[in-house]
Amino acid sequence: MQTDVDVLVIGAGACGLAAAIAAHDARASVAIVEKRDRPGGNSSLSTGSVPAAGSRFQREAGIVDSPETLVRDLMAIAGETDDTDLVRRMADVSAETVEWLVDTVGARLKLVTAYKHIGHSVPRLHAPVSRRGQDLVDDLLAAVAKREIPLAVGNAVRDLIVEDGAVMGAVIATGQDQAEIRAHKVILSVNGFAGNPDLVKRFCPEIAGAQYFGALGSTGEAVIWGEKLGADLANMAAYQGYAAVAYPQGSLLSWTTIEKGGLLVGQDGRRFGNESLGYSGYARIVLGQGQEAFALFDQRIFDIAAQEEEFVELWNYGGVKRADTPEQAASLLGIDPRALAEEVAAYNAAAAGSGEDRFGRRDFGHAPLQAPFYIGRVVPGLFHTQGGLRVDGDGRVLRPDGTAVANLFAGGGAAAGISGRAGALGYASGNGLLTAIALGRLAALAAAREIAGAAV
Repeated sequence: MQTDVDVLVIGAGACGLAAAIAAHDARASVAIVEKRDRPGGNSSLSTGSVPAAGSRFQREAGIVDSPETLVRDLMAIAGETDDTDLVRRMADVSAETVEWLVDTVGARLKLVTAYKHIGHSVPRLHAPVSRRGQDLVDDLLAAVAKREIPLAVGNAVRDLIVEDGAVMGAVIATGQDQAEIRAHKVILSVNGFAGNPDLVKRFCPEIAGAQYFGALGSTGEAVIWGEKLGADLANMAAYQGYAAVAYPQGSLLSWTTIEKGGLLVGQDGRRFGNESLGYSGYARIVLGQGQEAFALFDQRIFDIAAQEEEFVELWNYGGVKRADTPEQAASLLGIDPRALAEEVAAYNAAAAGSGEDRFGRRDFGHAPLQAPFYIGRVVPGLFHTQGGLRVDGDGRVLRPDGTAVANLFAGGGAAAGISGRAGALGYASGNGLLTAIALGRLAALAAAREIAGAAV
C-alpha cells in the first residue's frame, strides 16, 4: 500500500503530541492533524498533573510508592471498572512515563509534595510548578518542533479511511474541499465527548445539566467512528466533573481550598453534603442542590492555595473575597448571614471533635476555620469524559470479541480510561493525563514495531 506517512496522529493534545514524539524517536515517519486552530485541547486546561508510582523523583523525596499501591488507590475509589488490566498497565508504566517526559521530552515537571490529591494515598503527582497544563503542552510542542514533526492545525478529520475492515488513513477537510492522508497506522488522540450534549445525555445522564467547561473540540468523534467500525466501548458513564468553577470568571477555584478544610454551602447558607467526595464526585451533588454554591475557607488555607498561579489570578480578579466574620462573608454574596454563621459553627464543632458531622465528613484539614475568612461563588462543571474505545495495553482498539481493529490505536479522551464505571466518583487526580500520555506513547511504540516488522 502506498502511504503518505507511517503514523497519522489525529488530535494535538498531550496524547497526540506524546504519540508523535515517541513514533518519531522510534524511526517512524509521523504527522499530526488537529481540527482546532491551536493545539492543546483539555490538556491545556488541566493542571498538568501526571501521577507516577515509584518514580525516581519520589525516591529522591523519600516517598515510598509502587504500582501496586497506585492500583489499590485507583480501585478503592473506582469500585468497579470494565478493564482492570488497563488500570494495572497504566500503573506499571506510570513512573517510566513521567521520567520519559522529563528526560526525553524535556518537560519541566516537579513532584508535588505540599499536599496529596483526591484518590492518592501518597504524593505522586508530577506537575509544572505553575500547575498549568499549558506549560506541559508547551514543552511537548517544543519537542515536536525540535524533531520537525509536521503539525497541521485547523484540519478537521471528517472520517477514517477503512478498507476491508482495516483503517488506512483519514479524510481531512480542507476548506470547502477534502483530501486523503493514507497511513500504515492511525492513532486517535482526540478528546472525549463531553462537548457533545447528545452523547453526554446518552452515556452520562447524571451530569447532563452541568455547564461544559472543557475544550471546544470534545465532540465525540472517536465514539462515533468506533461504533461504525464495530469497536467496543468501556467505562462510558465515567467523567471528570469539577464542583467549584469560579463564577462568572470560569476558572477553577482550587480544590485545595476544600481539601484543606474549606466547605461549600448553597444560596441558603447551608452545607448540603460531604465535600470529601472530591472535586469530581461532588460536582453532581452541587448540581443537584442548584446551579450555584459558595466556598468558604480561612487564611491558612488561602496561603496554601496561593502557591497556585490560577488561584492568585482569581483572587486578583475579585473571584475570592475577604471577610472578618461568616456574617460579613455571607453579605458580600447575598447569602443568609445567620444561616452561614450557624453552619460554620456546627462545622467547626465537628472539626474540633465535639460531635459528628451530619454529612459524615471526617477529614477536616486545617479546620476549625478561623477569621479572617474567604468566600467565592462557584458552579459545578463538566470537564471531560473518561470512557471511550476499549483498548489493549498498547492502545490497540478492540472489538467486543477481543480482536483488534487493524491499524487503529487510541489514547487519552478517545480511549476507555481508568476511572471505573461509577460516574465521577472514580476519578483520581491525574487519571486523564496519565492515560493520555502513557497510552499515546505506548500506541506509538507498538505502531512503530508493527511497521518495522511488516517491512522485514
